Amino acid sequence: SDAICNFVICNDSSLRSQPIIFNPDFFVEKLRHEKPEVFTELVVSNITRLIDLPGAELAQLMGEEDPKLPGANSTASGFFRSLMSLKRKEKGVVFGSPLTEEGIAQVSQLIEYLHKNLRAEGLFRVPGNSIRQQILKDALNSGTDIDLDSGEFHSNDVATLLKMFLGELPEPLLTHKHFHAHLKIADLTLFDEKGNKTSTPDKERQIEALQLLFLILPAPNRSLLKLLLDLLYQTAKKQDKNKMSAHNLALMFAPHILWPRNVTANDLQENITKLNNGVTFMIKHSQKLFKAPVYIRECARLHYLGSRAHTSKDDLDLLMSSGSKELQPLKSQKRSRLDSCHQEETQQRTEEALKELFRHVHNMPDSAKKKKLIRQFNKHPTALTPGSDVPTSPAPRRTRSRSFSGLIKRKVLGTPVILERKSRDSTPEPARVSKENVQLLQKCGSPAHMSPVKLKSLESRKEESCRRMRARLLSKDSSSL
Repeated sequence: SDAICNFVICNDSSLRSQPIIFNPDFFVEKLRHEKPEVFTELVVSNITRLIDLPGAELAQLMGEEDPKLPGANSTASGFFRSLMSLKRKEKGVVFGSPLTEEGIAQVSQLIEYLHKNLRAEGLFRVPGNSIRQQILKDALNSGTDIDLDSGEFHSNDVATLLKMFLGELPEPLLTHKHFHAHLKIADLTLFDEKGNKTSTPDKERQIEALQLLFLILPAPNRSLLKLLLDLLYQTAKKQDKNKMSAHNLALMFAPHILWPRNVTANDLQENITKLNNGVTFMIKHSQKLFKAPVYIRECARLHYLGSRAHTSKDDLDLLMSSGSKELQPLKSQKRSRLDSCHQEETQQRTEEALKELFRHVHNMPDSAKKKKLIRQFNKHPTALTPGSDVPTSPAPRRTRSRSFSGLIKRKVLGTPVILERKSRDSTPEPARVSKENVQLLQKCGSPAHMSPVKLKSLESRKEESCRRMRARLLSKDSSSL
């Protein structure tokens, strides 16, 4: 439901068969480009919900203050720090320059080549040939087309040059502003039943925090980081060939993408383990880290399509919970209306089908099968029997029973047996009597006001009339036979 796409009318018939790409982060990217301040405030408010950032570190993350990094106030000037600063003074078009889209386009050639050569043992650890690396570096800086598949360069040359490019950036790929946030993310651990902090990492919160932190990276940094982590993830999957696990790769790349510039291992001290483990975690879960959390997508969508914007996940949860409570009565009413409508439609279709079947039966020629079907129709409740508007073929009011006793019973009582069965479930109706009995009742009056002598004579007359009727029917049937 959250997959949203921009549709563009295309008149080129060759492109119409191409698959449509749905971008679930469409409104997230739209908000990032059109209203970066609103977007940053939305993301940072959720970051502070997950990790504890004091005022100074929060101001550094927002870019309001210059980041205070380890080793910045140190007076020691080691050989390593001097060497790294000298290397960065030699700026080229690609190497040593701030990250640009042009630089990413050049470096992406190296990444694409390495994806095809991940089986080389010791990839990223074994250094390549320095002469071939310099030739390749000059070609990338000049923008010359390079054919890496020609066999002139080895995969170790390309891997070492990629690390060199990252190491010569003016600031790490994950930026100085985010340094303290990554240290806090590494400290996210689970709590036990008593609420005490344990040593087990809270992977779900770490992934969520990294997703949010990557959203506020500069666009070139985020693009190259995604390409790099995907390459390292695929490299670690083939560690049985190249002997490079995710942890080994993190040791190679943490100084280039996360460590602050111009610092040594002594400057970081106890934070080295946290930083290396953090890069290891990024490599292992890289396929999840570049998706915006669901509540960020929803907040961005509501910013454009909804009535008001939300600044945190808690606000969105409150809105959804209150909205669901308000909608519960409406949903139940709507469901009951739908159920009643469905029942009415079902009953109407059933009645129409019975009417059609009833017409078909009555149009059949007279036969025993037709009489049997009509008896089956008479057994249905009156609510499902066809109406009187159905055209019926002329038929006797009472179907003749095959049994002789049934015929006598109908003649004597004047009521079909089927009506007797119906009368058991329905309200009792006054029994129908023959014409002779009606005349006797009119002459003698109501049975309640009769004397015992008159009642006895009435019963004898009724028995006599029944005997005469039986004899009449017997003679009629014998003559027909």
